[in-house]
Amino acid sequence: MPGNLRLWLPQNLHEVADTQFLIPHQVQDSQPGVVPKRLKELRHVEGFLPYSHIMIIYALTDVSRGYYIRSGRYIRGTEMEQQSVLESVRSKYAAVAESELSTKHAGVKAVAEAFGYSAEELTSIPAEANMGLSCGNPTAIASLRSGEVVVDLGSGGGLDVFLASKLVGPSGKAIGIDMTPEMIERARDNAQKGGFENVAFHLATIDRLPLPDASVDCVISNCVINLAPDKPAVFREIARVLKPGGRVAISDIALKGELPPVVAQSVAAYVGCVSGAIQIDEYRRALRAAGFEHVEIVDSGADLNAYAKVENQAGCCSSSKKAGNELKAGFNACCSPVDSTPSTLHGELAKLISEYDVNQAAASVRVFAVKPVASQTECCGPTCCGSK
Repeated sequence: MPGNLRLWLPQNLHEVADTQFLIPHQVQDSQPGVVPKRLKELRHVEGFLPYSHIMIIYALTDVSRGYYIRSGRYIRGTEMEQQSVLESVRSKYAAVAESELSTKHAGVKAVAEAFGYSAEELTSIPAEANMGLSCGNPTAIASLRSGEVVVDLGSGGGLDVFLASKLVGPSGKAIGIDMTPEMIERARDNAQKGGFENVAFHLATIDRLPLPDASVDCVISNCVINLAPDKPAVFREIARVLKPGGRVAISDIALKGELPPVVAQSVAAYVGCVSGAIQIDEYRRALRAAGFEHVEIVDSGADLNAYAKVENQAGCCSSSKKAGNELKAGFNACCSPVDSTPSTLHGELAKLISEYDVNQAAASVRVFAVKPVASQTECCGPTCCGSK
């Protein structure tokens, strides 16, 4: 199938989905419904979305319908199409928000420490703020100062907002943005428990921030931008809310190679922050296109297989390579295979990691960028620029 195929009619979508899906899986029945049914069986997708033909194409092929899906990485399309992806992400993270995962669990704490949080940082905030969803520690790289306004995109239970609030102090403010109502509720409960007064949490998507222009000193984010269907729109929105000279300090997952097709096309891998990631060079270009300068993207070297520690608690099932398949991973002697029908986000991640070493193609990265300070030479009159 071509890398980019323009499809205009719903029946064309169904035909392509049937062809792409039925041939490799030897399914003879081509009646409506067989593709989503088999997709649930093989990809363990529960409660699939109503826009079935859109998501079937998204999950199984690399095609377009007036928009492009490149190896499952991101979508530029209509609001309805993008919303279908967001709803899948939202439902999984809502389940995590309603769980009892916290720093009190050894595996959750181990994930946070693996991605750069100190024990002191974790004990300084409510335990429920950490659910083992990080891929870095953006507050450690943001150089936050007293009095600044900092915004966390995809704030979850408030982990980075609470750490940032301590750094900006009473004269500053830390603002969290999240699209999942259950996460916002959990974060606000945590703020009340911890007595944090210089924080606020808003329910919104990160490509439509409920903030004024040029009102923010620093934007941080932790393993969330890779989930956005339209990443260039997110970068433009960041540029809008930042003050001139404002900065970006983001922890995210980006690609340094090509994911195996089964991972690139997996809905679970998308929701798990892997297949939604884009290439490092593409990330850099998108930030520059949004107007940023001094763009730097640095591989942190963190082990993405650390996510398995949440599911396994002791973390004994870190993957090892098998001869003859660089990306295929086996089990250590202490481990038994993960349940083949995981019901949670962490379970699905653990299953993926048990089968593929994602470190071969993906990386935890630190992203830095600065919004330019507007030049005064173009607006000068007799008085505005001062005497020379």
